[in-house]
Amino acid sequence: MGKSTGEFIPVNLAVLTVSDRRDASNDTSGDYLRAAAREAGHVVVDHAIVGEDRYRIRAIVSRWIASQDVQVVVVNGGTGFNAKNNTPEALQPLFDREIAGFGELFRMFSYEDIGGSTLQSRAVAGMANGTLIFVVPGSTSACESAWERIIADQIDARTAPCNFVSHLKKL
Repeated sequence: MGKSTGEFIPVNLAVLTVSDRRDASNDTSGDYLRAAAREAGHVVVDHAIVGEDRYRIRAIVSRWIASQDVQVVVVNGGTGFNAKNNTPEALQPLFDREIAGFGELFRMFSYEDIGGSTLQSRAVAGMANGTLIFVVPGSTSACESAWERIIADQIDARTAPCNFVSHLKKL
């Protein structure tokens, strides 16, 4: 993960926590993602917590995709293999292009921490209307791993040889 000496370009980011058990008082994963984004120099323009309902998940992210203010969406939760977990199914129909390598890379890093249980992680990513969307598990440790090992570099214009900043909708 090389860095060039180019200019940092802050992106506008929204965070969605998908959980039937989280609220503003205990959304540690959403709190972490928002703090990490701000610490990196990005602007958190919106955030929400929604239950595990694919249509409500899709509605919130669709609004952000349509917004001229949101360039990156990070969704945490609802990616497991339980019947209630349907965040990938909610969001994949919205993708103009899926970023196939994201899930594989996330699971590779996750394997170091949780071994073969990473098979049940259905992390995905894609682009829709110039909006980059990352979908990661809801545990705070998974969010930290995804942010620190993949997302932070890929939304940093200084990351060489490539990153996603040039593909984002312009503000």
